[in-house]
Amino acid sequence: MKKKYLLLFLCLFSLSYAFAQDVTVRGKVTDAQNGETLIGVSVLVKGTTIGTQTDLNGDYTISAPTGGILVFTYLGFISQEVAVNGRTTVNVSLEVSAQALEQVVVVGYGTQRKRDLTGSITSVKGTDIEKSPNTNPVSSLQGKVAGLTVVNSGTPGAAPTIRIRGVNSTNSANPIFVVDGVIQTNIDYVNPADIESMEVLKDPSSTAIFGIQGGNGVIVVTTKRAAKGETRIAFQSNTGIQTVPNQIDVVDAEGFRKLYTAQLANLNATPFDYTNYTANTDWQDLVLRSAVITNNNLSISNSGEKSTTLVNLGYSNQNGVLRNSGFQKYTARLNEEIRLNRNLRVGADLTGFHFVSNPADVSLNNVLWAAPIVPVQLDENTYYSMPSFQRAQVGNAIANLNRTDGTSINKGYRAIGNIFGELTFLKQFKLRSAFYTDLGFNGGRSYNPLPFSFINLGEGSIPTTTTFDNTVKTSVSQNQQEFRKFQQDHTVTYDTTFNNIHKFTALGGFTTLYEGSTTLSGSRRDTSLNIPNSEDFWYLGIVNNSNPAASVGGGGGESSQMSYFGRVNYAFRDKYLLNVTVRRDGISKFAPENRWGTFGSVGLGWVVSDEGFFDNVKKVDFLKLRSAWGTLGNAQGFGNNLYLPGLNTSVVGVFGDNVYPSVIPAYIPDPNLHWEIIRGFDVGLEMKAFDYRLSADIALYDRTTKDIITSVDLPNQPLNLLTNLGTISNRGIEVSFGWNDKIGENFTYSISPNFSYNQNKVESIGDNFNFQLTGNGGANRTVSGGSIGYFYGYRQVGVYQSTADLDKMPGFANSLPGDIAYEDVDGNGVITPADRTNLGSPFPDFNYGINFSLGYKNFDAILEGQGVAGNSVYTQRRTQNFAVLNYESNRLNAWTTPGSNNVEPVLDNTRGNNFLFSSYFLEPGDYFRLRTVQLGYTFNKAMLAKASIKGLRVFLSGQNIHTFSKTTGYTPEAPLGNILGAGADNGVYPVPAVYTFGINATF
Repeated sequence: MKKKYLLLFLCLFSLSYAFAQDVTVRGKVTDAQNGETLIGVSVLVKGTTIGTQTDLNGDYTISAPTGGILVFTYLGFISQEVAVNGRTTVNVSLEVSAQALEQVVVVGYGTQRKRDLTGSITSVKGTDIEKSPNTNPVSSLQGKVAGLTVVNSGTPGAAPTIRIRGVNSTNSANPIFVVDGVIQTNIDYVNPADIESMEVLKDPSSTAIFGIQGGNGVIVVTTKRAAKGETRIAFQSNTGIQTVPNQIDVVDAEGFRKLYTAQLANLNATPFDYTNYTANTDWQDLVLRSAVITNNNLSISNSGEKSTTLVNLGYSNQNGVLRNSGFQKYTARLNEEIRLNRNLRVGADLTGFHFVSNPADVSLNNVLWAAPIVPVQLDENTYYSMPSFQRAQVGNAIANLNRTDGTSINKGYRAIGNIFGELTFLKQFKLRSAFYTDLGFNGGRSYNPLPFSFINLGEGSIPTTTTFDNTVKTSVSQNQQEFRKFQQDHTVTYDTTFNNIHKFTALGGFTTLYEGSTTLSGSRRDTSLNIPNSEDFWYLGIVNNSNPAASVGGGGGESSQMSYFGRVNYAFRDKYLLNVTVRRDGISKFAPENRWGTFGSVGLGWVVSDEGFFDNVKKVDFLKLRSAWGTLGNAQGFGNNLYLPGLNTSVVGVFGDNVYPSVIPAYIPDPNLHWEIIRGFDVGLEMKAFDYRLSADIALYDRTTKDIITSVDLPNQPLNLLTNLGTISNRGIEVSFGWNDKIGENFTYSISPNFSYNQNKVESIGDNFNFQLTGNGGANRTVSGGSIGYFYGYRQVGVYQSTADLDKMPGFANSLPGDIAYEDVDGNGVITPADRTNLGSPFPDFNYGINFSLGYKNFDAILEGQGVAGNSVYTQRRTQNFAVLNYESNRLNAWTTPGSNNVEPVLDNTRGNNFLFSSYFLEPGDYFRLRTVQLGYTFNKAMLAKASIKGLRVFLSGQNIHTFSKTTGYTPEAPLGNILGAGADNGVYPVPAVYTFGINATF
């Protein structure tokens, strides 16, 4: 009997030993719908902290007990548990989560399942952001989000202009960014390769939780965290060449001589002597160049049983396509999270940012205006000046670039940090406290060297001379800016489900925000000694104190904010949804009695596809209807303490030997001044159909901003009144579609177009008196009944061909044949300022984008395009007549005799009527741009195993390859940052085409 028991014990021991043994399990995780490999799937041994993630090929390797269970989880897919059963190979296909129920998006102070949302939020994955070679991650959102207008600048390091659902205010329409909880106005410091996701919050239901900060929309940025259960090293690098796709078409030397000779003949002036002007200089070719851009990122992460750590290092270097310009960006981020026990978690995040900026000290307008008949230089210290007809107004661009090359230092440093603690108690409650800081220090020093010698070529009886300006003395300038921000957030969340029917989440919180800044600047010239051209001497103190400062300046300010907020989310059977948000804000910018306001929103949702009557509806897998109403404020873009009168210096008084300046108020403050108030209503539809291959999101919105803060001119009063005045509305529609499918075993594809339309209208502003806001010298106008900043001028109907035309067509009293003929809007038979009219808006009515992705075996391809329509661009660069300037090629068709041309007026810059702002200076702003073309190849994991490489992908990419547009500038993206004076092309920096080669490796 004892032998039987011993034998039984040995069998059980052997069996338990067999099950306790670990085996190395390998496999591939794919999308069950289309067979595409899934990158970053979490693979965890159930009941342990042992885990890993799939690599670029969708492959994983993990050590697990032979009788263990592997848990596979991935955002937007159904989690799956698979028993090992002693196997060494376990391949898994994950199903798309029914209606993407588990997809989580980041919202204000928390996260929500996408299906529970009642507001309009678009999420963009970090993998889509990092594919573009942009130093600023916001640039990569262009064309990907319906309702989002992104205007990029080609200037190295420049931030794009962002508008969400139109322009809400005449002051500032910039959204805020929330980066891992920190409220920001720019995210220049964020490394695009370090982003996990970006959520664009567009409607009041989504943004009401941010109160007066969220009036213009919110973009939430979530950075990456360490992957669970593994140590990972990821390296990403791309290097490319930037080129200017098209130059502005100006005439060459032959064309200039032809046009200038004709212009002088029209003026009955003496012909110009071109004897010494034999050059044919292409100034754009000399100033513009092909430039290198490179982006590099290294990420090291580790996840253990109690802690996770991630270190990210980034370096970007963008040389500008305009000579001598460039931008370098260095980033470093450390993220650490520690789980002290099952209920308490603490963590910290620290980001360091350093930039070096080199702006080019030359105007592109100067380059376009320079006469092409002038040679460039004789030697390194002697250059040719412009002809006498433009010498005082236009300089030699190459001389200016060479003189200022390396004579400025512009650097900045920034540190952003946060610490948090999170405590879970009573199972359903979570208490979280976080403290944030953002400290920035920018400084610049520059040097104004001695000038070069210039050759003035002889003209007629005037001989050739060489001059040197002995009056110029060397000088230095210095500036410094310091920025500081302190923020704290404290929230309590209650999350529970009753009877598997009622899902209830409540959030309550308290937050404060302090912002301050200080700026100093000055310049000084040495009248007796020349300061050496060495950066060691570029300080104000190097100049003898007896030399007065040429200019000094300084400024600064402080503001603070305190807020209380709450939000309740309720779902009944996961198909009837309710979202209620309340926030009370107080801000120091306004008078004490007007500092506090209460804002909020209500959102409703109905998952129609979960109803019983929907069971018979075929092909539609998910359908949700949503609506939301909300009110919030806008305090962005306003100065501090506006309720107090500012002061300006005025006349001086002399009392004996003393001179005293006087001061006067800068404006008349309104004691009832308060923030702008935004109210909006939003309805939407979300759908998935055809086995989740088709997705659709459609939204209609109506948003109104009241009590616009405006400076009003008062009759018989030299001071303006700063008050709340006016109402602006934005109404529109947004449509987004997506289709994902597979053909055969190896070919996958997807397409995701989006489209939006926005109608902007100033409902009222100064209706009781004749009031208007203008920009660009009156070219832009804002009045009741029109859109913000619409173009206001004369409408061209042709060119007066003869005196007979003048007899039968309305005109000015001094109109002549060859002049522009304008429309007689008021029909009184003469052209007067009363005939100016609305010529269109600088802001596009339509934004659209289309994105393709293809996959075949290990190859992948991306094709992206975007565009706008319905706006106009003001060619302001063509309007100058202060001197004889080089001509753009359209002037080759200028009117000469009756019937010669009915668009281009006569060559005569003394006829002022032709330089009045009119539709002649406007171009259609519609364009479609081939935004991105990329081809990639992911190497087979078996080929990389010997080199200990988990994944490797290489790619070739082209960005901004071609733009279809009727505009004649470097780019159709005219600046929109100045709301009241938007849409003017006045020498806009070219947006380059970029061709890059890149590599992504994981170890």
